[in-house]
Amino acid sequence: MAHTVLLGLVYLSFVSIGLPDGMLGVAWPAIRLQMNQPLAAVGAITMTMTACSAASSLLAGAIVQRIGTGAVVAGSCMLTALGLLGFSVAPGFGWLVALAVPLGLGAGAVDASLNHFVSAHYSSRHMNWLHGFWGVGATTGPLVMGMALASENGWAAGARNIGLMQLTLALVLFATVSLWSQEPAQAATDADPPEAVVANPTPPPLAMWLAPLCFLFYVSAEMGTGLWAASILVGDRGLAAAEAGFWVSLYFGSITAGRFAVGLVANRIGNRRLVRLGIGMAMAGALLFAWPALFGDVSRLGLVLMGLGCAPIFPSLMHETARRFPPETLRRLIGRQMTCAYVGISVVPAAFGVLAASAGLGTVMPVVIALFLVLLLCTAWLDRLT
Repeated sequence: MAHTVLLGLVYLSFVSIGLPDGMLGVAWPAIRLQMNQPLAAVGAITMTMTACSAASSLLAGAIVQRIGTGAVVAGSCMLTALGLLGFSVAPGFGWLVALAVPLGLGAGAVDASLNHFVSAHYSSRHMNWLHGFWGVGATTGPLVMGMALASENGWAAGARNIGLMQLTLALVLFATVSLWSQEPAQAATDADPPEAVVANPTPPPLAMWLAPLCFLFYVSAEMGTGLWAASILVGDRGLAAAEAGFWVSLYFGSITAGRFAVGLVANRIGNRRLVRLGIGMAMAGALLFAWPALFGDVSRLGLVLMGLGCAPIFPSLMHETARRFPPETLRRLIGRQMTCAYVGISVVPAAFGVLAASAGLGTVMPVVIALFLVLLLCTAWLDRLT
């Protein structure tokens, strides 16, 4: 019974990570008008959040060793809740930037801690489903904010409602902290294919840096596409903004649905094979989307194919970390991987914007294809080293 309750808490915690992720983008048009800010001012909030998330994910391993996973997850959720509730009453833009600090610290710490916990205690199936529940949160947050914007209370009500959801979860997590220490370690062969066994208990130092780089390349490709696909569809291909938004939502929806579907077969196929299959499918989708002159309107389906390909890559790479590396290095390495992922979320997609401004939107997808190709080579190299 305790095992089932804990697994439910793990899933709910990842929903909480996703809840604020899409909220700001939906609320920003209303926020900037109310606070008289330029369109680009949101970068001050997002970069502050990203920097704090990267720092806390890097330090999460050391903190978990001192106070335990349950306390870190509960405390991080409380930080996020307080940040969101602060958003709802912020009197000016400077306060929003300041409140991005607890939001970022909370998100980074819980992300790294939960990824380590699930890698160490659960099978690949649960890792894929875990990241599927992030998609549930990332879908729910914008819906809650959208309903608030349609009401008379506006974006502040949306931030408050999501903050109260986070606060409720934080109180539940604090009340159940003791459950986290009762989860037994899972053997590498439990419900996982033979490839899951650690082949090299002392991998070379190069592998300790190659693994995080894989996350940098993957997240750069995934988020770069998510950020610029609508601009490509509107600016280069003449679609209306609403139709472009529909195709981008299909892209993210296919990632979420794909992760739940992959979870059904992940234990039989294995992490490394899932990563290779996912990269191949994502590259095929990116190629399809990149060349409308050859494929016409069908090229838009490349976003769906790419999303399905992306679905298993991040969770399978994360879950395989516990099989590649010895336990004493695992927390530090997962923190390093999450730091690289946050760099991929913020810096590289922004660099795509500089590229698109200087060389045209048509250059974005070829770079995404190149990132997937480099990722494929790096994962093959990492497989040989470990």
